[in-house]
Amino acid sequence: MPRFKQTVGVDDYVLDVLMRDLIGHDQQPSAYLVYLSLYAQAARNHWKPVPASLRTLADATGLSKSAVQTALQRLRRRELIRSETEHATATPRHRVLRHWRK
Repeated sequence: MPRFKQTVGVDDYVLDVLMRDLIGHDQQPSAYLVYLSLYAQAARNHWKPVPASLRTLADATGLSKSAVQTALQRLRRRELIRSETEHATATPRHRVLRHWRK
């Protein structure tokens, strides 16, 4: 019996360009892991924003909360995600941006 029910396709850009940019150039492998996690969740959810706290992303990736926080800042700065919250203590919703698809 398969462990997972759904396969997620990943754009070539994410594997061929973004990985090299975030890990090699920016030296931020944590940002790449967080992006992949959000990308997979968004793809499974028909590209709707992904509600995820620092703790949720840390558990999903195996990173510390501070590493996830730094990664999210890097991803926002690179315009790879957009994060929104209803109020200061609400769980943020992260929209995965795929500018190469335009």
